[in-house]
Amino acid sequence: MQAKTILVAGTYDTKDDELHYLEEVIRAQGGNILSMDVSVLGDPSQPADVSKHQVAEAGGSSINAAIASGDENTAMQIMGAGAAAKAMDLYRAGRIDGVIVLGGTMGTDLALDLCAALPVGVPKYVVSTVAFSPLMPPERIPADVQMILWSGGLYGLNSICKAALSQAAGAVLGAARAVEAPRRERPLIGMTSFGKTVLRYMVTLKPALEARGFEVAVFHATGMGGRAFESLAREGAFAAVMDFAPQEVSNYLFGGLSAGMGRLTHAGRAAIPQLVAPGCYDLVDFVGWQGVPAQLQGRPIHAHNRLLSSAVLEADERRIVAREICTKLAQAQAPVALFLPNQGCNEWDRPGGELHDAEGLQAFCDEMRKCCPETAELTELDCHINDAAFCDRVLEVFDSWIASGIVKAKG
Repeated sequence: MQAKTILVAGTYDTKDDELHYLEEVIRAQGGNILSMDVSVLGDPSQPADVSKHQVAEAGGSSINAAIASGDENTAMQIMGAGAAAKAMDLYRAGRIDGVIVLGGTMGTDLALDLCAALPVGVPKYVVSTVAFSPLMPPERIPADVQMILWSGGLYGLNSICKAALSQAAGAVLGAARAVEAPRRERPLIGMTSFGKTVLRYMVTLKPALEARGFEVAVFHATGMGGRAFESLAREGAFAAVMDFAPQEVSNYLFGGLSAGMGRLTHAGRAAIPQLVAPGCYDLVDFVGWQGVPAQLQGRPIHAHNRLLSSAVLEADERRIVAREICTKLAQAQAPVALFLPNQGCNEWDRPGGELHDAEGLQAFCDEMRKCCPETAELTELDCHINDAAFCDRVLEVFDSWIASGIVKAKG
């Protein structure tokens, strides 16, 4: 097996011992190292393969400018932009097979920029004192980054932090050896959903699309899943998207588990054909064990499990969601098919269901009819989103797009 090369990045002026320990473990396991120094003020004990001066210049600035700013936040943003640019250059040149970045809050801030620059499938690990922290907004977390908590590692080596660092070194090298990167042999369809009990269309649509020669990736739209979906859409990874669970738009508007303000925009900007339906538009998801947020109290709540609960939007709030969805779709640079199942958009929203609100559903549908942009073709369906009629109509439109060349099938 050809030796894999891991990019090791961090502030070598303040974390020299820790970074060199990572390097030693990776080399001891048969890996190669390419080091990147993202320090500003100090110097490493020995030169890095990519110096801090090269990093700053790649960020369109210089170390002197970073120091002269007199502000550590400004300086690290310069280094973050440069580290991201240099990492991508190294990857494109075939010089690295994976990356590991070490840091506290400053290093983690930079690490998110660096890792976000690399495509899905490149192993990327962040060893951080704030791993898994709510300090990191979903829109900044790369789609396939791995994070390891740097226990006991704020300053200096010890047996506790060596345990974390050695595992991280083995993880990134093992990932570089084992990764099966996306091959893109078949055109890829990106689909969003919210689990088989709430939204069921994927059970029918995935095999039907695969039979047509497409690969299907289904994203769990609970914040991070939507972030991964949007990240790939921005890269132009999809032949088409079936964005049937855009409730992260509602989450962003009403303080739920957000995928960021860019949700439901990147496919349109990348000129990717979109088939869209408002699955779970009426729900705002929140962390169940933290209790109901103040802005969501006094309304029906459904607890999915101990981690995740959802609150039901009121009629006026649903109108706001409808307008926001239509505003986002109006930016599309490729065809949009908008499906509106008028009998409900999640399994709990059926007549007699625990979260059914006929008035709220009607308010949403009315607003969608009024606000549907010219960029979208609205198809109203006299069915529920989980009915077979929904999938039948989606496939009918999709097949017409293949026939007309809107969606490019293999060959």
